[in-house]
Amino acid sequence: MTPERGPGGPSAGSGETVDHGTHAHSLAAAVRAGRVRAVDVVADALQRIARTDRPLCAFREVWEEDALRRAAEVDARVAAGERLPLAGVPFAVKGRHGLRSAGPLVAAGCVAVGATAVPGPGTPWQTWGLGRYGRTVNPWRADRTPGGSSAGAAVAVAAGVVPLATGGDGAGSVRIPAAWCGVLGLKTTNGRLPSADRTGLAAPGVLVRCATDARAWWTAVTVGAAGTTARMAGTAGTGVTEEGAAVKPRPLRAVWSPDLGFADVDPEPVAVAHAAALRLADSGAVRIDQDLPGPRDRRASRDRRAPRGRRPAPEGAPLWLEDPADAWLALRTASGDDPLALALARRIRAANDRRLDALFRRADLLLTPTTPCAAHGHEGPGERYSTALTWSFNLSGHPALSIPAGFGSDGCPLGLQVVAPRGGERLLLDFAERLYSNA
Repeated sequence: MTPERGPGGPSAGSGETVDHGTHAHSLAAAVRAGRVRAVDVVADALQRIARTDRPLCAFREVWEEDALRRAAEVDARVAAGERLPLAGVPFAVKGRHGLRSAGPLVAAGCVAVGATAVPGPGTPWQTWGLGRYGRTVNPWRADRTPGGSSAGAAVAVAAGVVPLATGGDGAGSVRIPAAWCGVLGLKTTNGRLPSADRTGLAAPGVLVRCATDARAWWTAVTVGAAGTTARMAGTAGTGVTEEGAAVKPRPLRAVWSPDLGFADVDPEPVAVAHAAALRLADSGAVRIDQDLPGPRDRRASRDRRAPRGRRPAPEGAPLWLEDPADAWLALRTASGDDPLALALARRIRAANDRRLDALFRRADLLLTPTTPCAAHGHEGPGERYSTALTWSFNLSGHPALSIPAGFGSDGCPLGLQVVAPRGGERLLLDFAERLYSNA
C-alpha cells in the first residue's frame, strides 16, 4: 500500500488526494442536504466494525442500539431545520469513559458508535491497545503495534471504520499512533480544553484522515468557548490576524530538528520526516530557515561531563532542549512531599520554555520526526521510549500535529511532527489544509 491509496491519506507535501467519502465533513454535508440519512451512515459504520474488528481489535465496546437511536434523533433535528455542522458523522471515543467529554461533538450532530481500545494492565509506555477480541494491531502490519495510548482510535480511523476518533495526549498518546497508523493526530495546547488530568500534562486531541476534519472537530469543541476568539500566539504569516480576519498568507518559517538536541533517533524516521519537510519547502508551504546539527555534527561541541539533560547548546544552534524525561516522570509520579523531584521538573521546564519561546519569536513552526523509531512488534519496545520526541510538548504545553510523512522499510507509516506556538491550533490547521488538496 501507498499513502495515496492506503489508510493514511497523502504523505506530507505529496499533493495527492484520498476518497472524500470517508471524510467527516463530506458525510455531514450529505446528511444536511438530505442526500443520505444519518441512520444509514451510522449503520454503514456499524457494519464496517462488524467486518473488521475481530482482526483489528480497535474497539472495547460497540453501542449499536444507542448509536442508531442517536442517529435517528439527528435525522429528526435536520428535518426540523437545525443546521448541524457534523450531522450524522459516526465517531469513536477513546476508552469506556470517553463519551463523558464528547458533549460538544454530540451537540454538533456526531454519533458515537463505540469506545476504542486503550492499553490494558501491564502494558508499558501505553504502546498497545486491548480490544474486545484481544490485542490491537497495526492496520498496515498485524505483527506491529499501532502505538498508544489512543491505539484503537488510530486504527479505527486508519482502517476507514470511522472518519473521526477522539484521543488524549499525555506524552504523545495521539501523535504516536497517528504516525504509526498513517493518519493525522492533533494534540491541543495544554489547558485550553477541559482535561481530567491533574498533572496538566495531558491534553485532548483528535485522529482524522484529512485536515478539514481536524478543523471541523476543533470548531465543534471550541464553539462558545473563550478559546474560539482568544488572541492567537504566533499568528504572523499564518493567514489570520489575532482577531481572526483573513490576510494574505506568506510562506511559513519553519525550523527542522532531527532530535531536539537530546533524543536517540534511528536514521530511517529522521530520513523519512526530513524528506517530507523538504517536500513541504519545495511546495512553498514553508521556508526552512536552518537545520539543526545532527548528533555526529554536535559530538565535538558536547561537554561530555554534563549529566543527561544538561548539555550546553553549541554556538549558533537555534534550539537545544533538555531531555524532558526526568521532569515528565516527576510531575506524573511525584507527590507534594518530594520537593527535589518537583524542583528538577520546574528547572527543566523553565529552561525548555525559554528556548522554545526564543525559537517561536523568529519562526512559525518547528518540524521533527514524530517518533524516534518505527512501530515495534507486540513483544514490546524494550528500553526505547517512543515518547522521546513528543513529550517535550506535553511539558511545555505547545500544540502539535503529526502528519503522514511516508513509509519505512518495514512497510509501516512514519510521521512528521509539526509544533506551533501555544494557542496556535489555527496555525497548525491552516498549515495542514494547504497540504491536502481534497480537504
